[in-house]
Amino acid sequence: MLARVGIALEVRPADIDETPLAGEEPRRYVARIAAAKAAAVVRAPGQLVLAADTTVTIDGAILGKAEDDAEAAAMLRQLAGRVHQVITGFAIAGDGVAVAHEVVTDVVFAPLDEAAIADYVASGEWRGKAGAYAVQGIGAALVREVRGSVTNVIGLPLAEVLAALREVGGPVARFAAGQPQ
Repeated sequence: MLARVGIALEVRPADIDETPLAGEEPRRYVARIAAAKAAAVVRAPGQLVLAADTTVTIDGAILGKAEDDAEAAAMLRQLAGRVHQVITGFAIAGDGVAVAHEVVTDVVFAPLDEAAIADYVASGEWRGKAGAYAVQGIGAALVREVRGSVTNVIGLPLAEVLAALREVGGPVARFAAGQPQ
């Protein structure tokens, strides 16, 4: 998403333990993980590091990435016909810069029967996705409504990140008509 709006970037994975702490609230969890990722990435002087982590939460529980078909199906059953939250924490770090934000979006799931759940799980699209779905793919058929940042549900609250980058003197988004997407 950042590259599509003209932000030059280099992806550097942060090798950290992303296990939630006992009793950790979802907002504190994503904030802690984003900050840990930002701290773990080596940067040159003058560079900014943007790190983020997204989770799905319902009834106070953190729904991370399902490990197998059974766990994915269980998550989808839990979300079916209900409202849940997608929370992304992001941190920007650099020379004299330390910014952290959390963005919360409500997502209303459609009621799902077992056949719909089985079909979606069989698609494999859920792999590597918090809450076992991807709203930017066929998982959009599972969602009735998004209240808040749709890009947050995709994994990065773009408008909020761009605003934070502007605040710290970071790169600015560029929109050019006629440019290939």
